[in-house]
Order: sequence, then C-alpha cells, then structure tokens
Amino acid sequence: MSDLPYETRSYETPSYDALPFETAGRAAEAVRRKEISPRELVEAVLARIDSVNPAVNAVVGLRREQASDVGSGPLSGVPITVKESFHLREAPVTWGNPAFQGYVSDWDATAVARLKAAGAIVVGQSNAHFMLSDFGRTANEVYGVTNNPWDVERVPGGSSGGSAAAVAAGMSYLDYGTDLVGSIRIPAAFCGVYGLRPTPGTVPVTGMQPPGPPAPPNDLSYISAIGPIARSAGDLRLALRATGGPEGALGKAYEWRLAPPRHRRLAEYRVGVVLDHPAAPVNADVGAVLSAAVDSLARAGVKLVEGWPDGVDPADEAFGFHVGLFLAYQGQGAVDLDRYIEQEQRRTAVRAAWERYFREVDVFLSPVNFTAAFRHDDPPREYERQGFWVAYAGLAGLPALSAPVGRNASGLPVGLQVVGPEHEDDTVITFAELIGGEG
Repeated sequence: MSDLPYETRSYETPSYDALPFETAGRAAEAVRRKEISPRELVEAVLARIDSVNPAVNAVVGLRREQASDVGSGPLSGVPITVKESFHLREAPVTWGNPAFQGYVSDWDATAVARLKAAGAIVVGQSNAHFMLSDFGRTANEVYGVTNNPWDVERVPGGSSGGSAAAVAAGMSYLDYGTDLVGSIRIPAAFCGVYGLRPTPGTVPVTGMQPPGPPAPPNDLSYISAIGPIARSAGDLRLALRATGGPEGALGKAYEWRLAPPRHRRLAEYRVGVVLDHPAAPVNADVGAVLSAAVDSLARAGVKLVEGWPDGVDPADEAFGFHVGLFLAYQGQGAVDLDRYIEQEQRRTAVRAAWERYFREVDVFLSPVNFTAAFRHDDPPREYERQGFWVAYAGLAGLPALSAPVGRNASGLPVGLQVVGPEHEDDTVITFAELIGGEG
C-alpha cells in the first residue's frame, strides 16, 4: 500500500515503524530468512496497537506473551488477530454480549487451530458487533465502538469491523472474520483492505459460535462463511490454503486443495459487470471510483460483459428469506414449510443460472456497497439496503471478495466486489491480485 491510514507514512525499505504494514507473506518470508525474529515482529505490532488502538478500538483482547513455540508453517512467526466470535483457547468469547462476560474458552475454533498450526501468532482478538447483528457498524456494551482508521468519526463496517480496522491500521497482518450478510466484504471495503468470503464449506465453521461446547453441524452452511481479511490478495490465498479443507471423517477421506485460477494474465479474463441498480443506487463518489477501475480493465484488454446473468434478479427476496431460515435454525424465529419449499426452489434456480453464466464468463464485478464509510452520527437513510450488493453471491453460495480500487473525493476507500464460480476461489483471488498490481 502506498497510502496508509491513521497517522502512517509510506516507506521504501523495511523499518521498525513500517513492519506492521508489510503483507503477511512478506513477513513470513522475512522470518524464514532469519531477517527478523518472531519476537521482533510481535513487538512491532504490539507497539502499533499501543499507539493507535486507543483511537480505533479494533483490538479488544490483547495477548502480549504469544511469541514462543512458533511453528514452521507458511505463516511462521506472523502476528495475527481473530474475530472475538471465534473460540480461542484461554481467551474470552462474548460476541459483544454482556450476558457472556466472564466466559473464557478452553478450546480453539478449527480455523484458529489451523492458523496456529501454520505458524501464526494470535496476539489479540478483534471487536465484533453485538451478536454479529449489523453489517454497517461494530459496537457493543462489552468493548465499545470501533472506529474507521481512515477517519475515526466514521464506521468501519460490521460485524467484522474490528477485523478490517485492525488490518488496515497495521495492528494485525491478517484476521479471520465471518460473512452472512457481507460482514467480511463491507468492512473490507470501508477500511481499504481485502476481504474474502470463500465458497461456503471451504473453511470449517466449527468453533465460530457463542460460548459453550462445540455446536452440532449446521445444514444451512450454504448461506454463511468464514474467511480472511488482509492487506493483499496474495495473503487471502495464503490464509485460505492454511485453513481450508474438511475436518472429521471427511478430512480423513478427502484431501482438499485450492483449484487453480482460470487465467494468470489480466487480458485473458472475460468479466461481467454491473455498477448500479435502482434498488440500491450507488452514490456518485463511489460510482466514479468503480467506473474508473472498470475503464482501466477495458484499457488492459479485459473483455467486459455488461448486465446481470439471465435468470438472476438481484432484487429477489429469496436471500432475505434464507437469512431468516439460517437464524430460525439457531432458534431465532420460525419458518412456514410451504414457503421454505418455494424459496428453496428459487435458490437452486439462481445457483443454476450462475453456473450457466460462469461457463462463458470468468468473474463478475459489482459494488460492495452503495456508499463509502459513513459517519457514526449520520447513517444512510436506506440503511438496510447496504446488504443489497452482497446478497446475490450469498444466495448462490459463490466465492466473493472485496478489493480496494481507490478512494473517493473525501479520501475514503472504495471496494470493488469480485465474484467467481463456486469452488474457484483462486480465480477471484488471482483476478484481484492482477488488478491490484500484485501479479
């Protein structure tokens, strides 16, 4: 990143002050080459947290003595944070709910255990909205309000706002968040970082739950996913490889690997694009940044295909129904059986429409949100419409990420959503790498 948020500066060569803004991959490489020790990396990140977290309030569970017994995996020695909704051994898990204060977990969520096995050092937890119940804000009575590091008068998004803010502000190299209604992608867009909602089921959700023993499997896993938030698209791949794959009996029967991307050159991609819709009109300042990004793709030789896929209506109410079904499964409501059958048929029809579409098109681009980060005291009038642009990928169970593509006239980050075919997560990651100049 050439421009960094909240009292930071650009840099040419690694220095102690700049260390927290390296990518996770570069930090791990520096440890492998013995250019720096895990202890030094941790101390640099802790110093950064001490400096900026009082204003941002993204890291809520600091673990200062975590640089011993570092593994030798692909994230060896890299300090990270994880959303406070994940079980983390010897750490509180409250979901921002005062009713859960005092609970300390004695086990690791599967994703956390796999990150540790890859050598990552969990130096803290990141704040989440109360019971993960908001996609625009991150606030709760246990830990307070998280601010956007680009402008602390503004929101960081939710419910993984602490995750995105921590990574954006140099307080973590990598974080793991959750995404039911854009709770990875919206915070990533608001904070100017990368956030991936993988194909649901790619990363086991075991241990991403309120306090208590491991919950039984949830058959509605198609609508929700957990995934990484990072400062580079390449770091998303690194994290996904470390955490992906089945567990339990399936883990013994199948060996998982990340499918290769469809292309490795930008000009080879055939790209669908929609940048506005009357159901959630995109603000002019956001639309201008997104249009400029798409124009640059055309100049790079990308074949653009405008319009929604045949058979896809982004204003369909089916996504909202299935979110309600997911919550009902958790004991929060009831569902009429006849309506369930009707809506399930609509969902499978949408999945089939996207499958046909991706036979000819490689990725699909759209806004992540119609607005950039808004002020705490001035939310958009149509608040619930923030979920519009993230819903279609959620309904179809597709991998989707937010990639930072510029800043609006107020200097706030704008994210472009990249959606790809089911189980082709590396296609969306590679495309984001290429448009970000990483490839």
